[in-house]
Amino acid sequence: MSSGAAEAYISHFDVQRVRADFPLLSTRINQHPLVYFDNAATTQKPLSVIECLRHYYAEDNANIHRGVHTLSQRATSAFERAREIVRQFLGAKEGAEIIFTRGTTEAINLVAQSYARTQLKAGDEILIGEAEHHANIVPWQILGSQIGTILKVVPVNDAGEITPSALAAALTNRTRLCAFGHVSNALGSINPVAEIVRLARSVGAKVLVDGAQAVAHAPVDVQSLDCDFYAFSGHKLFGPTGIGVLYGKRELLEEMPPYQGGGDMIKTVSFSGTEYADLPHKFEAGTPHIAGAIGLGAAIQYLDGLDRRGALRHEDALLAYATEQARGVSGLRIIGTARDKAAVLSFLIDGTHPQDLGVLLDNQGVAIRTGHHCAMPVMQRFGIPGTARASFAFYNTREEIDYFFTALEKARQMLA
Repeated sequence: MSSGAAEAYISHFDVQRVRADFPLLSTRINQHPLVYFDNAATTQKPLSVIECLRHYYAEDNANIHRGVHTLSQRATSAFERAREIVRQFLGAKEGAEIIFTRGTTEAINLVAQSYARTQLKAGDEILIGEAEHHANIVPWQILGSQIGTILKVVPVNDAGEITPSALAAALTNRTRLCAFGHVSNALGSINPVAEIVRLARSVGAKVLVDGAQAVAHAPVDVQSLDCDFYAFSGHKLFGPTGIGVLYGKRELLEEMPPYQGGGDMIKTVSFSGTEYADLPHKFEAGTPHIAGAIGLGAAIQYLDGLDRRGALRHEDALLAYATEQARGVSGLRIIGTARDKAAVLSFLIDGTHPQDLGVLLDNQGVAIRTGHHCAMPVMQRFGIPGTARASFAFYNTREEIDYFFTALEKARQMLA
């Protein structure tokens, strides 16, 4: 996208009005206005979400599903209403397909231990991409040590892309599951999920999509994608920490045994045996993060009240502008140059360590992420220890990007 196009898109999205909804954005860090470019790690929360959490704890706090008193009934209604909000957000057929978890990590582990451990056997293959987050690597390694499944890795090209041809070459008649990130947290690459699903179906494989980095940046329709599982975290979607979602097709969830045992996931319990609850409660043992689920619902409702198309165009314009600026910086190398990218700019600067840059930028009020971003294998693929990563949300501005590059040059001079 040209800088002119970037300006046009920015002018049509009222970012200053939106910024007023996020109180932390007006804070100061080290006597400088905060420039928050660590959105891939976690996003800031709008006032509506903060107020929703306050309201629950101040006025509705009670346990859910088991109480007949008024507070329990109100809390239960709000919790299940949040499930319906998530269902609509993902385009799932029914609320029974929406499982509340602690986040993407727990959701993937649930699939690994409940679906894959019972449905796969020694010698079956699981395919993942080379740029996956550790949360979509380690669970499959653990599974392999338990039952002997084989983990195969689909390489990315020099731009950080998974190509359909590379995926097709890795598929065999032993492939049972493909597990891919929708968007790479380390590179910003948007994977061709629809094509991944189509190719996986050609060998009868199921598909899990790690959507942690995608749901904040683009609409997701799980029925249109036809994926079997989709996972995301609330804290990357302008909602609370400690809450996430696993979507699963009902027919698969019905076959899967519970991931954990305890209260609320049962119908009856005796010492001779237990009858499990119906979906989705079968997978929600114990008291859940009630406030977190309600807050997640509030975050989605906030997004629904925005001009989502304008917000996404604004993010694209920010990425285009930042990329154009970065290309003009001597000695700066962008890591991850996929044609289809979300709002992530990972980079290195000759002669400087990313962590040193991060500290010096923080001294100037700029928050970025440095390191391997829980994606060590893709760093090894590019022969680097890590990157500096600036990641944007719709509440960021072009002026912040200008300040960021000014601060970056000051940091370089201090490190020279």
